[in-house]
Amino acid sequence: MGTVLKGGFVIELEPASVERVDLRIEGERIVARGEDLTPGPDDEVVALSGKLVFPGLVNAHHRLASVLSRGLNRPTPTSYQALLEQVRWPFENALDLDAVQVAATAGGLESIQCGTTTLFDLHASPKAVTGSLLRSARGLHEVGVRGVLSYAVTDRMGAVGREEGLEETVSFARKARGRFRGQVGAGPCFTLGDDALQGLGEALNTTGTGLHFPLAEDPLDERLSTERHGNPPVTRLLNGNLLSPRAMAAHAGHLAWADLAQVLATGTWLLHTPRSNQGLEVGYAPALKFGARASLGTDGTSPDMFAEAQAAYLRSREAGQTIDVLRYLANGHRLASQVFEAAIGPMREGALADLLVLDYLSPTPLTAETLAWHVVHGLGSRHVEAVMVDGVWRVWARRPLSVNPSVVAEQSREAAAAVWARMAAS
Repeated sequence: MGTVLKGGFVIELEPASVERVDLRIEGERIVARGEDLTPGPDDEVVALSGKLVFPGLVNAHHRLASVLSRGLNRPTPTSYQALLEQVRWPFENALDLDAVQVAATAGGLESIQCGTTTLFDLHASPKAVTGSLLRSARGLHEVGVRGVLSYAVTDRMGAVGREEGLEETVSFARKARGRFRGQVGAGPCFTLGDDALQGLGEALNTTGTGLHFPLAEDPLDERLSTERHGNPPVTRLLNGNLLSPRAMAAHAGHLAWADLAQVLATGTWLLHTPRSNQGLEVGYAPALKFGARASLGTDGTSPDMFAEAQAAYLRSREAGQTIDVLRYLANGHRLASQVFEAAIGPMREGALADLLVLDYLSPTPLTAETLAWHVVHGLGSRHVEAVMVDGVWRVWARRPLSVNPSVVAEQSREAAAAVWARMAAS
């Protein structure tokens, strides 16, 4: 028994194409593509009547727990360091395992309602480390999102905290299956001593995965890394053999060209987070210089990848360094395909069936030549009508099928109130 999507316009991002064809899905994969496919006797037929079939979006750098910080009454930081010390780190310290799971469900639900079917999460809960990635996976599993999870190892809580983080990120990477994979995560380089870098290298060798970490989000990363550890971040990462085609560096907004060139030479993925950078007032990252292996993430902002793509494009135009937004989105699929070792993104035979149905009535011709303009100026999460992950409908008629949004929201509000109270008491 399969599912046949008939009469839709199937979208490919790179090379761009818009074609009115049918798709047949069986199990977790697309098994046929063509004009006027003949359904089998037991197939479910979905008449799309000209709606768009769009690849499920990939959020390459996210922080699920941040959903619980929305609206948090906080001081106005005077610097990036003050932001970390007065807001971000106290918030992470206040997370417990229940809050972690609730945040994953709430953040995963927002993600899938916005059309994101795969997200890469970099998590930190220093006072609730062990089991935190499993709890995140449980939360995402409730919603049906595909997830790549890592724990941000750091020396900020001392050697014991560092070792707990390493054990958590390695343990999850070893046992993740199905819609989940694990990576080795790390905090900012200035929070990592030499022992931590050595531990990360060992963890990478043990798991065979890549490193997911923030890099040069602010000039503070280079200044404190040099002051505390003798070298800037890129030098230390290269010396530790931590950069590779499996590595993922988020932000990269404050690297000298020589350092950026060295990072690019290793094949490391660079993850552009324009809305987060703008919100934190850390400056604009030169996304046009990020090379062929660059994608988009939302960091701690809302997990809306349509909004992120639009912000990325418009900010690049403002900076006079216009990026190819379709390539950035397509690279998210390439990254996910690399991690899951299966085709994710192409609307072709053999690819995993992660896709969106968009109810978008285009006011102008929608073609391969105009697709980017529609992504930037027209398409949005409001058009997401249905979402399929691994061949299973997870959203239908704009309603999530496996969770009750009202219950999820109530649980999230309760968890947020508890986290805020612990922050106030600390």
